[in-house]
Amino acid sequence: MSPRDLMGNLPRGKFVVLLFFCYWVFAVTASLTYDRKAVIIDGKRRILISGSIHYPRSTPEMWPDLIQKAKDGGLDVIQTYVFWNGHEPSPGKYYFEDRFDLVKFVKLVQQAGLYVHLRIGPYVCAEWNFGGFPVWLKFVPGISFRTDNEPFKAAMQSFTEKIVSIMKEEKLFQAQGGPIIMSQIENEFGPIEGRLGAAGKTYAQWAAKMAVGLDTEAPWVMCKQPDAPDPVIDTCNGYYCDSFRPNTKYKPKIWTENWTGWYTQFGGPVPRRPAEDLAFSVARFIQNGGSFVNYYMYHGGTNFGRTSSGLFITTSYDYDAPIDEYGLLNEPKWGHLRDLHKAIKLCEPALVSADPAVTQLGMNLEAHVFKTDSGACAAFLANYDTKYASKATFGNGQYDLPPWSISILPDCKTAVFNTASVGSLNAGKEMTPVDGEFTWLSYTEEPASSSEDDTFTEYALWEHLNVTWDSSDYLWYMTDVNIDPDEGFIKSGGSPILTAMSAGHVLHVFINGQLSGTVYGSLNYPKLTFSNSVKLNVGNNKVSLLSVTVGLPNVGAHFETWNAGVLGPVTLQGLNEGTRDLSLQKWSYKVGLKGEALSLHTVSGSDSVEWAKGSLLAKKQPLTWYKTSFSTPAGDDPLAFDMSSMGKGQVWVNGQSIGRHWPGYIASGRCNDCNYAGNYTEYKCQTNCGEPSQKWYHVPRSWLIPSGNFLVVFEEWGGDPTGISLVKRGTKTVSA
Repeated sequence: MSPRDLMGNLPRGKFVVLLFFCYWVFAVTASLTYDRKAVIIDGKRRILISGSIHYPRSTPEMWPDLIQKAKDGGLDVIQTYVFWNGHEPSPGKYYFEDRFDLVKFVKLVQQAGLYVHLRIGPYVCAEWNFGGFPVWLKFVPGISFRTDNEPFKAAMQSFTEKIVSIMKEEKLFQAQGGPIIMSQIENEFGPIEGRLGAAGKTYAQWAAKMAVGLDTEAPWVMCKQPDAPDPVIDTCNGYYCDSFRPNTKYKPKIWTENWTGWYTQFGGPVPRRPAEDLAFSVARFIQNGGSFVNYYMYHGGTNFGRTSSGLFITTSYDYDAPIDEYGLLNEPKWGHLRDLHKAIKLCEPALVSADPAVTQLGMNLEAHVFKTDSGACAAFLANYDTKYASKATFGNGQYDLPPWSISILPDCKTAVFNTASVGSLNAGKEMTPVDGEFTWLSYTEEPASSSEDDTFTEYALWEHLNVTWDSSDYLWYMTDVNIDPDEGFIKSGGSPILTAMSAGHVLHVFINGQLSGTVYGSLNYPKLTFSNSVKLNVGNNKVSLLSVTVGLPNVGAHFETWNAGVLGPVTLQGLNEGTRDLSLQKWSYKVGLKGEALSLHTVSGSDSVEWAKGSLLAKKQPLTWYKTSFSTPAGDDPLAFDMSSMGKGQVWVNGQSIGRHWPGYIASGRCNDCNYAGNYTEYKCQTNCGEPSQKWYHVPRSWLIPSGNFLVVFEEWGGDPTGISLVKRGTKTVSA
């Protein structure tokens, strides 16, 4: 009988006593369990260093190198989410191939001698489209996400069971000889739970019970979930988790997400987190009894295709991680953390056996000493002052402590590492253009017409996602506007004002086939309003509104109810009648672009239209497709496209989607000098202000062939393709 079964049959008063007994027994006899000090593997408490690498954000060809670099950096565990919408794109139709080959990824981690923390969720957040939920889930009758809702719970349980059964079939849980030592159910639900009332609490309890009932024989965690029920472990996420305490005394102190930087949004600067502060946060967590820390992200990678979310999240998911987007070491961060991990491991015998004795050494100075009966001793000497260095007297020695730093003494005598003393070389990003220019061809598609066969009509404005089901970023709203010859603005030579209100995220307005203007929102303000004078002719005028999404929402209570698209009102001001409300007249709809329907991003599809070249090449024109071919440069340097001459759209190579490009969205923020000392936030140490939020777009070498690579760019609002170049990603040493 399992501890869970025993607990269910006990009177409430005897629960705690038996719980301690069960965990003492299992700590002795089971191969995988935990106590208040640490996760216990094969009877041995472990200090575990983990890092997040999301398998779909890189290619299978990149995985072995990424995993090896993580191991070389001192990691014990690789953590990843499981991405539901990638694995079940339609109900009951599963996909586990290519970048979504989860089994292959887990086995590669095992082959490298590392463990796995599998965060099944299946809600992941992760700046991933729809938080990882498949879009079809939104349209299940009666569904409500992440609450005590039977349709949602049934779908969630079905997918969770699917993943667990696959892992069991492949013998990938630790009890089966595999690498998975921990799993996660739900994700950061605690902040949402309180807003949902009793239904939220009931759901959280159900999710925990459901997960434990799958009998993986490995601990389950729920991050940011203070009421996680036994035996599920509640864990911490954030920039600092040293003050975090689990909700019971017999659970270990686990940090599931130590944010190594932050994501980049289109229109926002690029955040960087200093290596000194990141190392300080880890050392501070360990000196306060922490035993498992995970870097989110250790390798961020790329949001290929249309997987980026959070609204306006860039294609790059670099995250200032120790391994950069391209798979290269991000120095000095990678090397500094490697040395930190070595120092922590030297302390492990004392850390897992003793509780820290805390002593004040002076103003803002503190010592945490772990000393065992067997003689093992480790000390952490901390200076919390953000401005001034100090000399600390400890034992028989004196130690220099820079501001905002911790020195680690594995024998309580010798300081082998200080978090603010970076010994690794700084390495700058170097993007070197590859010789040769592209020869471009162009095809400009016309705005959609209500007379096309694949349009449909309604006397209403429909919500964007309810029409597209996210099969495309694009949805056309089309209507006719009739203008009498006696309108006053015709006689005066003026223009009426068209106002269209949209729930986001981008809106292009075409009048009689000509672009009349573009408006777009931002991460914090996705809603937008187009209000401008438009040129209308006597008689019938075609008004075509192209609504564009930039990823679906991924966080918030009931984010499945959030809207996008032109919800109105849509009005025309300056007519003889005053203001005409166009909202309730007949509208025609068309999902996607003609080029998408023709698969212009593929070689075979591109042959279906006639392309212009030479002097007829379209430049600075909206709704334009471009294509070219190129050879793969020699070597193994990572490659990218410099898209800084373009506005907004999407990019494909050999039929594979690199993702959304939007170099036309210039970063605004507060880019000042960066001091590592003091509490970090994503608004500190920002870079790239006044430049495109993202100008380089990673193209994996495994997607390329030696020659004849087929490159296609779709441009929404106008760009110059002759400015696009292929670049090699490299590093250059800046300083010690």
